[in-house]
Amino acid sequence: KRELEAAPSEEEVAQTLEWSRGWEYRERNFAREAAVINPLKACQPLGAVLAALGFAGTLPYVHGSQGCVAYFRSHLSRHFKEPVPAVSSSMTEDAAVFGGQANLIEGVENARALYKPDMIAVSTTCMAEVIGDDLAMFLATAEQKGALPVGFPAPYANTPSFVGTHLTGYDSMLFSILSFLTKDASLTKDESLTKDESADPTTDPTVGSNPRINVLPGFDPYVGNVREIRRLLGQLGVDVTVLGDHSDTLDSPADGEYRLYPGGTPLAEVAAAPKALASLPLQAFSTRRSRGLIRDTWGQKMLDVAPPIGIRNTDAMLMAVAEATGTDIPAEVTAERGRVIDAITDSHPYVHGKRVAVAGDPDLVLGLLSFLLELGAEPTHILCTSGDAEFEKAAYELLNA
Repeated sequence: KRELEAAPSEEEVAQTLEWSRGWEYRERNFAREAAVINPLKACQPLGAVLAALGFAGTLPYVHGSQGCVAYFRSHLSRHFKEPVPAVSSSMTEDAAVFGGQANLIEGVENARALYKPDMIAVSTTCMAEVIGDDLAMFLATAEQKGALPVGFPAPYANTPSFVGTHLTGYDSMLFSILSFLTKDASLTKDESLTKDESADPTTDPTVGSNPRINVLPGFDPYVGNVREIRRLLGQLGVDVTVLGDHSDTLDSPADGEYRLYPGGTPLAEVAAAPKALASLPLQAFSTRRSRGLIRDTWGQKMLDVAPPIGIRNTDAMLMAVAEATGTDIPAEVTAERGRVIDAITDSHPYVHGKRVAVAGDPDLVLGLLSFLLELGAEPTHILCTSGDAEFEKAAYELLNA
């Protein structure tokens, strides 16, 4: 077997191993300019799965192989310590050659029968994208063959892993879901920019008894952030529709009962989202297309603020919401702000002047940079694999302010 495989001898292996430990190997290795080692990013379908989990009764369906979906589920489960429902079309070698239409049609039919979702959100993997599978045609054929009821909510997004990151996949899936559930938004009378003083807008049950805004949390692995934003805005007397609320989906209580679809934004609330006064994206880099949809198609005001981390950014967010909704900042929130400033003052001797390295996604890094500068810390190393020229410009503006 060794002769047929032309395996190197033990002496050659030992010689190469010894050479790889020397300075010549090190200098040649570090001289490479096109190498990316262990980048801080994941592939697009991972983000698409997280986006789908933010909507009630939604089953993430990945058109690709079982191995990819197993990775997405295990990756999310390890972080959130929660079971993550997701299925695949189980594409194998034959599907890679002849196309995955049969796999997808049979898969969505079985998924509906077994898991009874209210919506199936379809994304893709590298295999499906490389061979050029047409999701729109496949899903239309599934309806024609009765695998899906006509009109069943099945938004889809093309999420090839060889371009973009998990942020791109999240945005693409969110854009698809919002587009699908609000198809008639552009035909609806736009009442989003100003409140009608002659008639109480709170009489509309789809809006609620208080001014309502939409919140886009983005790809946020910290579900407590969504709850905190909802709590803060609730203190202002503002109702919130979270467009992609995975806080309960991935942080459900242990009450002895398993729920396949815990939490998530109700689909009816998403359909009514264009009637809100404004939309508040908490992450700019993971909601680019979705923000464009809300601004251009819905004609809705966008409250473009920095990630609400730290005093300055949180102040800007609350003031933007208060101005858009005509509400006041309550004394309770002002008192909380004072306690945070007191904590910053108390921790000053331990934090001021400390050198800090920051790594993460663009919005998180920018928020942390702003907060660290407020604390008097000195960010010396910043790593953001999924960043771009826009992120670099924003980071330099923060550091040079």
